Amino acid sequence: MAGSGMHDFDFLMGSWRVAHRRLAERLTGCETWEEFDGTNTAWPLLGGQGNVDDNVLHLPGGTYRAASIRCFDPASGTWSIWWLDARSPLALDAPVRGRFENGTGIFLTEDTLRGNPIRVRFMWTGTGTLAPRWEQAFSPDAGATWETNWVMDFTRAEDGA
Repeated sequence: MAGSGMHDFDFLMGSWRVAHRRLAERLTGCETWEEFDGTNTAWPLLGGQGNVDDNVLHLPGGTYRAASIRCFDPASGTWSIWWLDARSPLALDAPVRGRFENGTGIFLTEDTLRGNPIRVRFMWTGTGTLAPRWEQAFSPDAGATWETNWVMDFTRAEDGA
């Protein structure tokens, strides 16, 4: 049914504490993970057809802010998600596009890393729980293999942070 996925991201609305874990280097065989914390606050836009979140990331090298901007296309039943990084405020990343099926959201795009083409995948799991998870993975071979390089575990912020 067209429009049936418009509430897929309702689970994310509100304030969260986020435990980040990311590879120090991507698609190099690196096995060193960096861990840091952050916060996320999400709210609806466009009468619920879209939403945005404000992220504070406390990286080991310094804190920065970024935003996710999401919009649902009722005709196709898919979401587009853009990432806006305050360190590069003049550019939005290429949008990932996809949908939720059985509580798991898969979103894909084509991009480049160090001049080489890659496929990017965002995956949301645990969306029906109190601890949703977001993962980012890159594929250098058109999706035949994937390297998960960033994981975000969400827990509700008790103080509205």
